[in-house]
Amino acid sequence: MLGIKEINIVKLSYLILLTTITVSCQKNKVNQLIKITDLSNDLHEISGIALLSDQKLYAINDSGNSNTLFCLNQKGKILKKIKIPKTKNIDWEDLAYGKKDTLYIGDFGNNSNDRKNLRIYKVSPPFSEKTSVSKIEFSFPDQKKFPPKKKNLNFDVEAFLCFNNNLYLFTKNRGKDKRGITTVYRVPTESGKHIAKLVGNYTTCNDPSDCLITGATINSSGDKIALLTHNKIFLLSNFNDTNLSDANIQKIKLYHTSQKEGICFKNDSTLYITDEKKGLQKAGLYEYRFK
Repeated sequence: MLGIKEINIVKLSYLILLTTITVSCQKNKVNQLIKITDLSNDLHEISGIALLSDQKLYAINDSGNSNTLFCLNQKGKILKKIKIPKTKNIDWEDLAYGKKDTLYIGDFGNNSNDRKNLRIYKVSPPFSEKTSVSKIEFSFPDQKKFPPKKKNLNFDVEAFLCFNNNLYLFTKNRGKDKRGITTVYRVPTESGKHIAKLVGNYTTCNDPSDCLITGATINSSGDKIALLTHNKIFLLSNFNDTNLSDANIQKIKLYHTSQKEGICFKNDSTLYITDEKKGLQKAGLYEYRFK
């Protein structure tokens, strides 16, 4: 029969074994998401980021904020604030970038699905209060009511990207039983009024509360697309511009949940990601490295 000393040794050994197993399991779940820094309170509702050829990050806030474009270094420090002329921030939700560092500001946030003034601002460098800005206005071909019935709440957009002279929009589908599906639309990069072209749908995942798309980006080679949710990345490959919805999709869990809305490629193996301020937790800049 074991004495008290022997029993304590057995208990201690068990605790050490249990701790080792737990740490081992956690290591297996640790992903390549690394926090770089907390962001300034000026970016408390950061909704889109882009990395341009000057190796600077550019960022915007969403609704309720000014029409300001922020220039940051890759450590997250604000270097410059630029008021974009002839624009209004109704609900700026994402940034996309095209040839010659042209920026596209997506003013298409549409939580209630009732907006009739959806627009994208095309901003040409160099960025200043005198920069050249044109407007791309668009509507959805399949939206007939403003707002539609609850089962058809599929006309809010928080994510888009520029690919081969077109802008591809990914909806934040709030339709009943459809939150795991994002619809893809295409809009040309030319200024003027357009009817978006329906491209297709992605079924991202089966957990509707965690599958709403909040950001999108494409790498410089044009062969990888990353879609963002609050706790996941969907990595798309093997697609073409005639059928962007026909792609291979890899689901990547981040093992970290927050209001993530900004995403862009640093290079083919690394992403920048941002999340919004929540309570006492400031907005953050993260780096994600693919395995």
